[in-house]
Amino acid sequence: MSSVEVAQRLLEGAALQQRVARELSGEIQRAGNALVDALRSGGKLVFFGNGGSAADAQHLAAEFVGRYVNERAPLAALALTTDTSVLTAIGNDYGFDQVFARQVRALGRPGDAAVAISTTGRSLNVIRAVEAARQGGLTTIALTGADGGELATLVDIAIIIPSPTTARIQECHIAIGHVLCEYVDRHLPG
Repeated sequence: MSSVEVAQRLLEGAALQQRVARELSGEIQRAGNALVDALRSGGKLVFFGNGGSAADAQHLAAEFVGRYVNERAPLAALALTTDTSVLTAIGNDYGFDQVFARQVRALGRPGDAAVAISTTGRSLNVIRAVEAARQGGLTTIALTGADGGELATLVDIAIIIPSPTTARIQECHIAIGHVLCEYVDRHLPG
């Protein structure tokens, strides 16, 4: 890869983030309000996704439980992607499409917020988890891409990155995740 190609990839990502800033700021603000509302009412944030999206789920949950930038009390957040015993037991006994849904049914409560991360919006286990979250009274938020897939039609708030490229979608997801962390920090100070 030449330095010109490297620069092109970075500029593509920057251009997409600028487009997201212009077109999706309202949806991102809605998601921020939903996270604040869940936490303010004593609820928790539940994150899940596959592959790189699983890593993003873990990263964002850690920012809330630890801290983002400012020192503050820990906030209730968890990633459903981290317990290998639970994931493998559910996958073995109920099927991979249930690995997150069963956890949502066990751990989610009305007033919590579920954040589903899927670049395509077509991951069956993420879709099943959102269905379980809706049945359980959780607010549902999706970070997705391309056309949003089925996932975007199921959630309360869909943030759909307008790109077919997984890497660029994931770059936007983590940038949005960081904006949401800052949004929560500003609205739940201390």
